[in-house]
Amino acid sequence: MPSPSDMEAVVAVLQERDRFLVTSHEAPDGDALGSLLATALALRSLGKDAIMFLGGEAPLPGEYRFLELESRGLLRALPEDADARVLVAVDCASSARVGAQPGLVEQVPFTVNVDHHHDNPRFGDVNLVVAEASSTGEVLADVLRELGVRLTPEIAEALYIALVTDTGRFQYTNTTPKALRLAAELVEAGADVHRVFQGVYENVQFAKLKLLAKALERARVLEGGEIVVSHLVRGDFEAVGAAEPYSEGIIDVLRSVEGSLVSALIREPPRDGGPARKVSLRSSVDEVDVSAIARKSGGGGHREAAGFSSDLSVDEITDFIVREVAAQIGEPVEAR
Repeated sequence: MPSPSDMEAVVAVLQERDRFLVTSHEAPDGDALGSLLATALALRSLGKDAIMFLGGEAPLPGEYRFLELESRGLLRALPEDADARVLVAVDCASSARVGAQPGLVEQVPFTVNVDHHHDNPRFGDVNLVVAEASSTGEVLADVLRELGVRLTPEIAEALYIALVTDTGRFQYTNTTPKALRLAAELVEAGADVHRVFQGVYENVQFAKLKLLAKALERARVLEGGEIVVSHLVRGDFEAVGAAEPYSEGIIDVLRSVEGSLVSALIREPPRDGGPARKVSLRSSVDEVDVSAIARKSGGGGHREAAGFSSDLSVDEITDFIVREVAAQIGEPVEAR
């Protein structure tokens, strides 16, 4: 549990400072983008100068196009006055992932860190990390309440996107009574449930479906069905005309395999630079903490959802995952 002073410290900075740079993590998901937008809109409603920023060359996930982030001021290049602004990092589990801009936390004079990842190292000058929260959007809703921000339909919808996506449409174990009460409050404030559902879940690019087909074709069931692993190579993205964010969500399809405890998707980013492979992990049981597995390779995340990067081969990564799952459930497993 965060202390009351954590909330007070964050609220004080947001009240007292006037110029902000709001960002989230690389390869952003719904919680990241919803939290990013909600924070910027809330600060602007208080008369603050708030710029949204996400670096990197990868396009944003297509299912969030309806948020129209760029027309609302999202920058993909760091503004010249970044070192004169307070950085607000939302939904960032580590400083290395902030803004998809290496060294950003070290570059700015002051950082506010608002998150819900239990392994967040509290890299900010002030930190509000609520591990039991369903999403960073839920944490931000409490912050905005303390700030006296009125929930406009736009802010409510951004928070609802953060909430609905990180709870898996209110189906994951992080769906708490508080999360459901917040969802009702956001809908009452004007969040359009149907618009969000259509935008996020019924607006899938055909190339993304073809990429999913390739991942399913390569899927392997290991250890009697307890582990499901698949991989994508760079050529797969090129063959179907898919951008890197199109692989988002594939892991959740693998997770749904009957009898599986852990699922993994290993993918080669379709761009030069950076690690050779990125790995997404999901756990379906309390006995396996995939964030602990990810941390052993420099990554992190939640108990049920985590990831890491690696230069190892697909087979080496698969063997590593199998061994680590076996170590957690206390059974001898022969790596394959």
